[in-house]
Amino acid sequence: MTDLDIQYAVDAEALPSEADVLTWVEAALQQVQPDLLDSAQLTVRLVDEAEGTTLNETWRQKSGPTNVLSFPFEAPPGVELPLLGDIVICAPVILREAQAQGKTESAHWAHMVIHGVLHLLGYDHIDSQEADIMEHLEIQILQRLAYPNPYLS
Repeated sequence: MTDLDIQYAVDAEALPSEADVLTWVEAALQQVQPDLLDSAQLTVRLVDEAEGTTLNETWRQKSGPTNVLSFPFEAPPGVELPLLGDIVICAPVILREAQAQGKTESAHWAHMVIHGVLHLLGYDHIDSQEADIMEHLEIQILQRLAYPNPYLS
């Protein structure tokens, strides 16, 4: 079983349960790297806007909070650990985006957790080809969990 450390560093309504987050994490792992399901270790931290802003400004040099940040663990040479890294999700941003995009909160939470896990596994969306690959994976994983395509308006 995946070793998930979930940290609730925000007081907000409609936060996902640890069981939900674990389901979403494991769905992403099952799709992309099933060999990690029984050994992966990661932290998912749900934060408020102040912490989200500080982290986004510090690590991405972008002002204000963003929805999800991923911090992949980079082991020193010769060290092998099942530690994937940390995902930080700004709860108020997720709740606002879900409403603005006409999505259920659960569907948007699932999408952002899966998005963060894919980043920890090395996927990115810097160029259009990478973005297409990552979005396709997200859509597949979400569909397996009975969530709609997050990219359809």
